[in-house]
Amino acid sequence: MAEDYQKMTVAQLKELLKEADLPLSGKKADLIARLAEAGEAAPAAEAAEEESWDDEEDWDEEAVEGHVAKQKPVLDEETKAALSLRAEQKKLTPSFRRTEWFRYKRLSRSGWRAPHGMDSKQRRNYRYRGSLVRVGHGKIATARGLHPSGFREVMVQNTTDLETIDPETQAARVGRSVGGRKREHIYSRADELGIRVLNRRRDV
Repeated sequence: MAEDYQKMTVAQLKELLKEADLPLSGKKADLIARLAEAGEAAPAAEAAEEESWDDEEDWDEEAVEGHVAKQKPVLDEETKAALSLRAEQKKLTPSFRRTEWFRYKRLSRSGWRAPHGMDSKQRRNYRYRGSLVRVGHGKIATARGLHPSGFREVMVQNTTDLETIDPETQAARVGRSVGGRKREHIYSRADELGIRVLNRRRDV
């Protein structure tokens, strides 16, 4: 391996050192020696890692058992086809921007607004001013209002709202004004009922 390093330029050696997170200083001989040492140490580290995985005492059973898979909706074939078609349609949909969005930050952060000015280039459909929202950009009606996962969203403000949700076809979305303590109660109750929460916070 050292012979291969000898054929390389200093720039190539430094690239290898940078990928291995090793120091780049020194002469060419120092760089080669550093790479050779790192190459010898790598197999030993891999062997030590394999031994640690074989040791049953190092296996974190709690981490594996704590993983909970997200609930999936029960969908018929027609709805699945509609969701797939909507995803394909979305790829062809242009991004809708307000007039002069590139000139003012406040306009770039806001949503779509239809242009109304008499001389508006966007209203007059000049190509360089961006696309207009039209009826033709609408998606398939069968999948309208569905979350990308296939669930129909239901707004939830407290644990009582969860009782009316069908876990097979509906999912909960917690309101933005709900506090942290109440969110914990909603999450725990949703887990008991088998209801998926779409905007579950990781820190709660």
